[in-house]
Amino acid sequence: MNYASVADDKLPSISRERFERVYNVIRNRICLLEYEPGARLGEEELAREFGVSRTPIRRVLSRLESEGLLESRHGVGTFVTTVDFDSLMQVYQLRMELAVLIGRLDPIPRSEEDLDRVRAILKKCDDMMPAPDSRAIAVINVEFFHELAAMIGNQPLKEISERLYYLTHRIWLTSVPSLNLADEIIVFRRELADILAAMEIGDLESVGHIRRSHISMSVKRLQKISGKDPR
Repeated sequence: MNYASVADDKLPSISRERFERVYNVIRNRICLLEYEPGARLGEEELAREFGVSRTPIRRVLSRLESEGLLESRHGVGTFVTTVDFDSLMQVYQLRMELAVLIGRLDPIPRSEEDLDRVRAILKKCDDMMPAPDSRAIAVINVEFFHELAAMIGNQPLKEISERLYYLTHRIWLTSVPSLNLADEIIVFRRELADILAAMEIGDLESVGHIRRSHISMSVKRLQKISGKDPR
């Protein structure tokens, strides 16, 4: 259980909305490497930027630290954690196993409005095919993940899936110099199209299996470029 999020739920609604806004912005900046690994995040500067006191900033940073994205060094400050593929291999393995469960544990049927959002992401992917951009791919990958997360009806599964996704997402961006972006966008589009097709016919269990397969392939590609493919 994420005890930080439980405590956050007890905040008054306006404070909770402010907290979630700041939390999501900072998490996305970390995820998209706008705050690079090792960067120091200052409470005072962030409070000034978001127009809030240091108390909600401190609460946000504490939650992100509990999720492994930040680390606090006593007497020094709060820093973005480093990205290490080897140390996150077990996280990837767990993500693969949990992916199958998203279509089994109380999945939420997709409405036409839900499907339209996934179709819009697919179109963004198609529009990018002639000239793929790494940051743009990372952004729509996050959008797509949240569409998948919205399908998860089991709340503990949803929370842990989100936490593990954000822990590993930066690995792809840090690997960009060694990746063929033309191939990456093709693989990502294939996952999008396959999952959308499964959603459209209501086969939500297949969504989980497709997702697992693509996480596995992503790990294999990352192992290969890092020279640590076990084969």
